[in-house]
Amino acid sequence: MTSATLPKGWLVRDFTASIVVFLVAMPLCMGIAVASGVSPEKGLITGIIGGLVVGALAGSPLQVSGPAAGLAVIVFELVRDVGISALGPILVVAGALQFLAGVLRLGGWFRAISPAVVHGMLAGIGALIVVGQFHTLFDAKPLSNGLANLVAMPDRLMGVDPLNIAGTELALTLGLLTIALMLGWDRFKPAALKLVPGALIGVVGATLAAWSLALGVVRVDVPNSIASAVTLPGADFLATFGSPQILLSACVIAFIASAETLLSAAAVDRMHDGPRTHYDKELRAQGVGNLLCGLAGALPMTGVIVRSSANVQAGAVTRLSAMLHAAWILALVALTPWLLREIPMAALGGVLVVTGWKLVRVSHLTHLFHHHGLLPAAIWAVTFVLVVAEDLLTGVLVGMALSLLELLPHFRRLRLKVDTEHHGEACRIRLDGAATFIALPKLNRALDAAPADRPIHLALERVPAIDHSCAETLRDWIARRRAGGNRVELSGDPRQLARLAPA
Repeated sequence: MTSATLPKGWLVRDFTASIVVFLVAMPLCMGIAVASGVSPEKGLITGIIGGLVVGALAGSPLQVSGPAAGLAVIVFELVRDVGISALGPILVVAGALQFLAGVLRLGGWFRAISPAVVHGMLAGIGALIVVGQFHTLFDAKPLSNGLANLVAMPDRLMGVDPLNIAGTELALTLGLLTIALMLGWDRFKPAALKLVPGALIGVVGATLAAWSLALGVVRVDVPNSIASAVTLPGADFLATFGSPQILLSACVIAFIASAETLLSAAAVDRMHDGPRTHYDKELRAQGVGNLLCGLAGALPMTGVIVRSSANVQAGAVTRLSAMLHAAWILALVALTPWLLREIPMAALGGVLVVTGWKLVRVSHLTHLFHHHGLLPAAIWAVTFVLVVAEDLLTGVLVGMALSLLELLPHFRRLRLKVDTEHHGEACRIRLDGAATFIALPKLNRALDAAPADRPIHLALERVPAIDHSCAETLRDWIARRRAGGNRVELSGDPRQLARLAPA
């Protein structure tokens, strides 16, 4: 979008949107850092780099980047197993891999990952965050893994003494207050204040309560200077690159971060009618961002849907809003660190409990079962269980392996042909072959290239089967086109067409 085509008042819209995103990002950046087992300022540094650097280079015009709940579990385990000093080299390698993947134009392939795997993974991560941050509500540190956290929950509750209000009970009260304020605000907030995030209301309410009553609870500890929180590479930095564990961890973070970023970018594209995402450019920008986070000793980043959706809803037009939100974070951290040190840790735990709970969306499981059958629902469930019971990598790899079972019935017609024909003012897209996830890059290219100002006829007569990945992609594309006032006509097997109807 050039300056000549920008809508009137775009600068004001970007400015106001940046304030909204800043208010959403501040508690999440610190809370995700706590959930990752590191100090809160590490998350703030990632948010600053994600806005100022990745925001300037991004291929997705309205996506906002920063620390993500989806990587908190991985980082927590890395810090536990290899130490925080190894996180820098891991992120440098992960960032380099992402940048290389963007150069090699592999961005479209990340969109081919089964939605069942992605949503099962996110639900598993959400469950792990909930059971881990449950202990933060008591001013205690999470245990070594999800099952240990789950087993310890009854003992933690039994240790609460309502007749002897001390530090633990006070922290729990503040955490529950944060959760109650967030949920209540989301449900009853006035229309005039709909852009004010619930996380901000929760943290401010708990902080005011702790400050006014001088409660003796653990508070956020941030340095007086944000520069002192930057941990530059040491003398042994290069020596760690030969470690197989470092390289494997970097590959895992690069893969998960790229998948989450590009799926988030696709979701953001569905929220607005502006320029579409350039996936390879976005991947390169994320690579640069994670490389810089590694050099600064910060957390990994992805494109994040919560902050991005807030950006779109607040009326942002260009990448300037994402960049400005990072400037506001930097200004607050640099000028008023004393204010951040008044925030109770239990309040951040409350924010993460709500955030994690929202990731556990069982509605995805029921949607997959009712619209696409038993196998996609089983893929979701197996991925979820293994992420919680084993680890993230095992869950994702097993889920992706199970996705291959969807290809077996259509092995002879896996090669999908996509032909685009132009007839006067109309455009016809004809598919020939089984529409499976391995054909998604080709299908997405054809759909993205379809003229925005012409009626589209999508011909599916020669498509014997559509798996749930392609069905989700086609349904979202059709809904977005029709919402924009464009006519889309479908022809083919009525049973296949029924799966493409809006959810």
